[in-house]
Amino acid sequence: MRSTSDRIRHAISFEIIGLALVTPLGALAFDQPWSAIGIVGVAGATLATGWNYLYNLGFDHLMQRLTGSSRKSVAVRVAHALLFELGLLIVLMPMIAWYLEVSLIQALAMDISFAAFYVVYAFAFNWIYDRLFPLPEWQGKTLPENAQASIE
Repeated sequence: MRSTSDRIRHAISFEIIGLALVTPLGALAFDQPWSAIGIVGVAGATLATGWNYLYNLGFDHLMQRLTGSSRKSVAVRVAHALLFELGLLIVLMPMIAWYLEVSLIQALAMDISFAAFYVVYAFAFNWIYDRLFPLPEWQGKTLPENAQASIE
């Protein structure tokens, strides 16, 4: 399992890189000022950072209990990213509507777009992070046989 300092490095780097990507893309896609998308992004990232830490800690404990390892198959990574974004969607939509002064339907469309971006980004970021910072317990091991079966 990852240490607290590793989880903090993961969460902070995830949010900084994500903000650097989503701010210009969101401003362009939604015809909003960079500053407005940036503020929504920072508020969302602040909420997401806390959620990221707690969610990943809980998810890894669950993986450890169910499969004996925190190493994730592709299917588990997909489920991991989707469930993470669903939780954020519920919290962020009203904030987006309020701050950008758009309808809840418009905020939902924006939130879904941000979530779609972050699902792909989270999948790629976490895979790359695990390759750059593998746990010693993963060295020379393959995924447990029950790791894939547990999600299907």
